[in-house]
Formats: sequence, structure tokens, C-alpha cells
Amino acid sequence: MSVSDPIADALTKIRNAYRAAHQSVTINHCNIVEDIIKLLDGENFINGYELIERQPEKKILRKMIRLSLRYTNAGVPILKGIERISKPGRRVYVDSSHIPSVFNNTGCAILSTSKGVIVDRTARKLHTGGEYICKVW
Repeated sequence: MSVSDPIADALTKIRNAYRAAHQSVTINHCNIVEDIIKLLDGENFINGYELIERQPEKKILRKMIRLSLRYTNAGVPILKGIERISKPGRRVYVDSSHIPSVFNNTGCAILSTSKGVIVDRTARKLHTGGEYICKVW
């Protein structure tokens, strides 16, 4: 089964796993999804991730990413929300002077720029805009 929007699929799986209080979640691999996961790890929204290579003998037919989700000591999820902004039917682009701040900079906006997939703070420092992929808080 093919997925028409792998980014939205990955974000939905992460959101649902946090709502169900899972410790980990496995999502399909895509290069841009891997870049987003690296940013989530760098911003401490997840504990870590591992790439699972394709292994036909173990019935793993495509490359996957396993995320270890992060919670507080009281069991409250660190990641409160994750929302897709730019969609295949409606792309959203921002320039460097109009990069949004997410919840007064407690969250982050993830942008796909000519410098790669970066968070809003880095894009402001580099004075570069791009496609506004999603926001995380």
C-alpha cells in the first residue's frame, strides 16, 4: 500500500502513539521524515530513534524508523502536539522575515529550506525561508 503523504502519515503515527501512551512507535522511512525525526531528537521531543534496515527474511519489507517516545516522571508526554501545515494540496511557504514562532518559542516550526530541513530558530539565524512543513510543541 502506497502512502500519498509520508510526512502526514509519520506525524499522525507519532501523535497517536503519544495519545495512547506507547513507549515506542515504528514509522515508514523516508528521507525527509528521517530529517524531521533528527530534529525532534535534537529538540528533545523524543528519547531517540533507530533505523531498521530492510530484512526480507524477517518479513521487514521496507526500511523503518523506530522512535523511543519521551515522557516526564509523572507520565505526561513531552510532546503536547504536532501539526502538519504545508500539505500536498496546499503548500505553505514563508520567507525569513515571516517565520512563525510556535507557542512563544516553547515549540518549534520545522522548515524545508535550501540549507536542508531546519527549525525556525536556525532559519532566522541563517536568514532563509522555505516550506513550512509542521509545528511541534
